Amino acid sequence: MSSTHPARWWDPPDHRGRIRCTLCPRECRLGDGQAGFCFLRQHRDGELVTLGYGRTTGFAVDPIEKKPLNHFFPATDILSFGTAGCNLGCKFCQNWTSSKARTLDRGASPVSPDEVVALATSRGCPSIAFTYNDPVIFAEYAIDVAERAHAAGLHTVAVTAGYISAGAREEFFAHMDAANVDLKSMSGEFYRKLAAAKLEPVLETLEYLARETDVWVEVTNLVIPGYNDSGADLESLSQWVVEHMGPLVPIHFSAFHPDFKLTHLPRTPTDTLSRAREIAVKNGARHVFTGNVMDERGQSSYCPGCGELVIKRRWYQIADYRLDADGRCAACGAEVGGRFGPGVGQAS
Repeated sequence: MSSTHPARWWDPPDHRGRIRCTLCPRECRLGDGQAGFCFLRQHRDGELVTLGYGRTTGFAVDPIEKKPLNHFFPATDILSFGTAGCNLGCKFCQNWTSSKARTLDRGASPVSPDEVVALATSRGCPSIAFTYNDPVIFAEYAIDVAERAHAAGLHTVAVTAGYISAGAREEFFAHMDAANVDLKSMSGEFYRKLAAAKLEPVLETLEYLARETDVWVEVTNLVIPGYNDSGADLESLSQWVVEHMGPLVPIHFSAFHPDFKLTHLPRTPTDTLSRAREIAVKNGARHVFTGNVMDERGQSSYCPGCGELVIKRRWYQIADYRLDADGRCAACGAEVGGRFGPGVGQAS
């Protein structure tokens, strides 16, 4: 199987012979032979192709809580993979060895969609995650895998920055059962200076997912010391999620570790994450989690009705589970919000 594949979401060459890629808000205009910002999409002889079709950077079996998804079939395993490249330029990227690699630098042989599904099935994984870089840039491959996965009765998960055009957004997420979307900041300046991107398309994606789809969505904010960890930053983010997406949408505040171009910064203190959680709960968010640190309270789920503990977690392990198959609190019957099977660790 060739790793070069016809791409979608592009306009024919203009009067200067340049193709416009319309997959993401960058709308890269490419002369013949040029690749876009993401490295994966290239103009070849009047057509757009994707260079990374089926060429992954490796597979891993993870607990689904590691994506992080805390309310999507808890305690199940998920087959995770990504490709090279990314359509953002985050200076703090925690997966930069993959996201900043050019696809031709990676030596892996192409893996067909059927082979991905067969691998998930053989490992007993009820779900497949497109992750590590961003599945938006390999949307054609992700959609093909998702179609095969659904035919086999598996779930699909996109771990994404949400940087996708309105024209591609509907079809891409129509093939996803769940998504974790990284909302990096509520500051447009932060996005411009630290991610080489714009905030508005991400907010549009989040609102679209929450209001117009059945995709289960959770939001992650990587809290970076000195950049997006002020009280005002944390207030505005949690307020926006509650107002525009709803109080049952889980918010994950994750600890930053020094990496890529921000190695001079310290790790995020646990106290900062706890403060972020407190602010979000005060603003009406019902499911707020701390990540990348040991914090049993901050990693557990509580009933939005009676406040009782419903899922007790230690890191990615579940120590106690008090929900019925419909995701309702065993104590008061309130709907917790999420996708749950007939029992912990059982997807349906």
